[in-house]
Amino acid sequence: MWRALFLAVGLYVMILGAECLAVENVKLKLRDAPPPPQNAWETPPTEGPQKVITPPRWAPWSLMSTGAVVCLYSFTIPRRMQGN
Repeated sequence: MWRALFLAVGLYVMILGAECLAVENVKLKLRDAPPPPQNAWETPPTEGPQKVITPPRWAPWSLMSTGAVVCLYSFTIPRRMQGN
């Protein structure tokens, strides 16, 4: 069970690092926007407030290397649990 947990966390962190390497910034739309129009005659709502996240230059490589170390650690867990 612990091996699967650490492997999943390591893979998630590695994928997050690869995503940070591929994008310049991420725009998150906040939920404070007005509701959509009920019929076609109403004007569409304007864009709601957005939060822009720009990953620092060190983030992709740090996340990918940390994920790789956690994945490697997950492969050694069964041996250490048996007392070897």
